[in-house]
Amino acid sequence: MVTLEIKNNIAWVTLNRPEKQNALHLAMFHELDKIIKTLRKNTQIRAVIVSGAGEHFCSGLDVKSIMKKPLAIFQLLFKWLPGNPNLVQRVTLAWKTLPVPVIAVINGHCFGAGLHIAIGADYRIATADAKLAIMESKWGLCPDMGTGVLLPALIPQDKLWLLTSQGSPIDADTAKEYGLISDVHTDTKHAVQSLLDILLTRSPDALAAIKKINNRAYSANRRQVLWQETWCQIRLLLNKNTRVAMHNALAEQAKPFAERSKW
Repeated sequence: MVTLEIKNNIAWVTLNRPEKQNALHLAMFHELDKIIKTLRKNTQIRAVIVSGAGEHFCSGLDVKSIMKKPLAIFQLLFKWLPGNPNLVQRVTLAWKTLPVPVIAVINGHCFGAGLHIAIGADYRIATADAKLAIMESKWGLCPDMGTGVLLPALIPQDKLWLLTSQGSPIDADTAKEYGLISDVHTDTKHAVQSLLDILLTRSPDALAAIKKINNRAYSANRRQVLWQETWCQIRLLLNKNTRVAMHNALAEQAKPFAERSKW
């Protein structure tokens, strides 16, 4: 469901479940985690491109699939120490541990877990028709995929509040205005190639050093934030109001997309 192809020392990572708008189930989290570890060991890689197959980047978490398997929630959220990243946090934050540029190419829907993964990239290039949303509040939950560490360095606090509390999609131009994405292009393939043409002329050691310094400069108190994300999410999952919110969200999701009032 997640594919890795390496061509000319460029790694192409693709969320490959287009019939479900690349919605993420448990196996895809494990596959992403494994792919990132594989890339970290490959010293020949010069850049990574993350994209979604078909018309959408990723519509978020496959909630129905996850809820059918109670152990799946445990596997996604489990961590040995409070400040360590769990599985859902690793597939966002671990892109930052790669010593090469990571570029997310966003088209169509980029919601929830999909947007969190994209935020873990160093660049985000979106098509003009892309829609982006941090969806957890619609399910009675809070964001818990590690972007609490990253988002304060990207967007102002009031914009962050609007995105996380309302859960409503915004268009690509608004996302660029907020600082959530890097650029908007009608031809993302050309935009990616133009970016690679520049990056590949730079010393890979210099790029690795720049990325390391930038990550350190923009980091919040990482361990404290990661623990707070997970702790709040566990409490919400046990909350009666969360079950009500999930019921309402599932009912809304069942409607044809054109009839959804706020999605």
